[in-house]
Amino acid sequence: MSAPASPALDAAAVERGYDNRAAIPDHMAWFARWAQRSREVRERCACVLDLRYGPNAKETLDLFVPQGPARGTLLFVHGGYWRALDKADHSFVAAPFVAQGIAVAVQNYDLCPGVTIAAIVDETRRALSWLVRDGPRHGAAPSRIVVAGHSAGGHLAAMMMATPAAAFGVGGHPVHAAVSVSGVHDLRPLVLFSYNADFRLDAAEAARLSPALMPPATGAPLLVAVGGDETSEFLRQARLQWDAWPANRPAGTDGPLVIPGRHHLAVVDDYADPASLLTRRTLQLFG
Repeated sequence: MSAPASPALDAAAVERGYDNRAAIPDHMAWFARWAQRSREVRERCACVLDLRYGPNAKETLDLFVPQGPARGTLLFVHGGYWRALDKADHSFVAAPFVAQGIAVAVQNYDLCPGVTIAAIVDETRRALSWLVRDGPRHGAAPSRIVVAGHSAGGHLAAMMMATPAAAFGVGGHPVHAAVSVSGVHDLRPLVLFSYNADFRLDAAEAARLSPALMPPATGAPLLVAVGGDETSEFLRQARLQWDAWPANRPAGTDGPLVIPGRHHLAVVDDYADPASLLTRRTLQLFG
């Protein structure tokens, strides 16, 4: 596939397009809302916390399981620009899926600048492999694994689909489907972003870690979702990934799922609502 040209953005345009905390002045209230909702979900749902999937400090996940045998597993990968937030802030995504017979694994991973983005991609591969090998002992279903992520997590979900099956070591590609919610799919603009002090990306590494510049390694469907009120760069990133992998578009779709009235944080909050379009479209991926 031929790589699309990197957009001609200067540093000021990159800051406007990618600094979501500046774009959402009440972002701390959103984080507090997620934390409170997540505490409530952990209190009322059956879960096993801090299951270790790899050797590094934060390579743990929380697993939420339905009452009967799970008919699929959602691996949720949190956002925070690979440098912030925690799985404990995102338990809120589990409840609507557990109610529909889906096990939910909420992944933690080590953060930049302590590790590189490439290392976080490797950690997410280990989490996915762990779910196939060891998840069934804890109530997860090893088939029909849907990987969903928000923001940086959306990038990581797409990177799982760009990973060759052999790299997982579980006999076949483990991704049944994936969802990138407000993902960053072309990392090249981030070389100019102030957060690159933590990412430590150069142009070559940014291109190497961009799923929109890579061929998919599976024919599984990828649902690309984004809030209608996000910055123009996040809207562009969603369209870029949609255009890059035409063979992976979910059946019956004609473009990214653009959710009206949602900014970068509000869009993933829709996973707390069983009736939201994002939740319903994700459930459809399990078949």
